[in-house]
Amino acid sequence: MTARSAFEGVLEEIDDSVPFEPGYYNESYLDRRITARMRRRGTDSHREYERLLREEATEREALLDALTINVTAFFRDPELWTALRRVLRELTAEQRRVRVWSAPCADGREAYSLAMLACDDSQIDEQAVTVLGSDISEDALAVAREGVYHTTRTTDVAAELAPLSNPSRLVEQDGDAFRVRRAPRRLVEFDTHDLIREGARGPFDLVLCRNLLIYIATEHKPALFDTLGASIAPDGVLAIGMTESVPPELAHEYDPIDKRRRVFRRR
Repeated sequence: MTARSAFEGVLEEIDDSVPFEPGYYNESYLDRRITARMRRRGTDSHREYERLLREEATEREALLDALTINVTAFFRDPELWTALRRVLRELTAEQRRVRVWSAPCADGREAYSLAMLACDDSQIDEQAVTVLGSDISEDALAVAREGVYHTTRTTDVAAELAPLSNPSRLVEQDGDAFRVRRAPRRLVEFDTHDLIREGARGPFDLVLCRNLLIYIATEHKPALFDTLGASIAPDGVLAIGMTESVPPELAHEYDPIDKRRRVFRRR
């Protein structure tokens, strides 16, 4: 068995036994995450690692956690939130109910950022806003539902909350632990959902799908955008990652609200 076909064997095992769709992701991303798990398990053989996946449920769970996109922060890319603030002001001024979807939501900080922004801005009607955060990872969703985050050597939660006018009104601090308070929490729900396997939800007035597309193979991006498009209400808004773009063949379906910050209105 060649090294290449052995790697394919691992991908087939993932496809068969792990709730993850490897065919949609670019190979370099998969190779990095799988190799990292192989090093953790002390094996340099794809054939041996495929056997581990077949035999050990705990390793399948660990690999799923490694494959899940879980890099996040409160108000990640602060300049984007200036644009989203305007969007939420306009949406709540125009209609009585505004549905927002954060997908994938990782550990929930993006979903809570949306809720906190609504609670913090007097020009946004927070009573009109509901936020759904969804992710493939049950472990990430467990953290999200708890709503407690910790400052570490690499994560300064207090600094992440700087865009808020009064962070302590929305987040309770106890040492290095930060708990999201009731006011924003009541606007947010979390649910398990796989954008690739389970398709569209909604319709939503605002959809955030940020920093997932950079991991998706080019040929599969239009299909993912079809799912996102089908989840957006008429004249709804889509925000993607600051380094991502709408596939050229679908550009006619989106009008830029803020092109530099990657915020678009669905036609």
